[in-house]
Amino acid sequence: MKNLDVTYSHCFPSPSGRARSPASAGFTLIEVMIVVAIVGILAAIALPAYSDYIRRGRIPEATSNLAAYQGRMEQWFQDAKTYSAPGSATVCGAMQAAVTLKYFGLSCTPGAANANGGTTTYTLTATGTGAMTGFTYTVDQDGNKTSTITGVSGWTAATPNNCWVTNKGGIC
Repeated sequence: MKNLDVTYSHCFPSPSGRARSPASAGFTLIEVMIVVAIVGILAAIALPAYSDYIRRGRIPEATSNLAAYQGRMEQWFQDAKTYSAPGSATVCGAMQAAVTLKYFGLSCTPGAANANGGTTTYTLTATGTGAMTGFTYTVDQDGNKTSTITGVSGWTAATPNNCWVTNKGGIC
C-alpha cells in the first residue's frame, strides 16, 4: 500500500488565529474588475435596445389615435359633405376626442375653404412630447400617411415617406 502524506493544515488555525486555506476565501481585484467590465459591456448593448423597445411601445399611442380621429372626421364628412361645422370654420376641434395622451399631442389643420365656404381637406398630426420628442406622424383626408423623425439616433423616416414608421431604420 502506498504511503499517503496527508496534511490537514488547512483545517487547523494558524498562529494568528485565522484558518488557513489553500484557496483564497474572497475575490481578487482583477476578478472584480473583469466582472464589472462584463456587466458594463452587457449594459452598453442592452440599454439602447431597451430604449428602442420602449419607443416602439409608445408609437401606437400616436397611430391609433390618429386613425380614430380620422374615422370621426370621415363620419362627419359622410353626413355633411364638408369638414366644416355650422358656425365655425372647421370641425377639427369638435371631432377631437377628449383624451389625454401621454407621449403625443394631436392637432388638426383644415384645408382652405372652397367656393361654398366649406373645407374638403385636412391634415391630422401627432407630435411627440417628452420622451417621444422628435417623432411626428401625419395623415390627411385621403389617408396619406407620413412620418418625420428628427434628432433620434438610428430612427429615420421611410423612403418613400408614405407610412407611419414604427421601427428603427425607417421600417413601417
